[in-house]
Amino acid sequence: MKVSPEQNERIAKMTFGSVYPHYVTKVEKKGRTKDELHQVIEWLTGYKEAEIQSLVDNKITFEKFFQDAKLNSNASEIKGVICGYRIEEIEFPLTRNVRYLDKLVDELAKGKKMEKILR
Repeated sequence: MKVSPEQNERIAKMTFGSVYPHYVTKVEKKGRTKDELHQVIEWLTGYKEAEIQSLVDNKITFEKFFQDAKLNSNASEIKGVICGYRIEEIEFPLTRNVRYLDKLVDELAKGKKMEKILR
């Protein structure tokens, strides 16, 4: 499945703060914690807990979120299917980065051990 330019643009304009509460709900519903979610976000992006809250409060777009992030050098190890797309086949870097985050949140919610999630 190929990601369209329109989908890439929509993801770029979406705010991190509009998705973040869904991440929190998803992991907490499955018995994981907000602290664990923050640990996963920090591993991928380098953002600390206070920075994460600031990004949410300031309605930062995913484009800006990942532009300023220090993406983990092992992020390319994140593989699999998320939202019907094989992550390693997504060409547009921003969309791939957002799907990396989605995949990590899914793995956390599914009960995967933290040392496996943080490759």
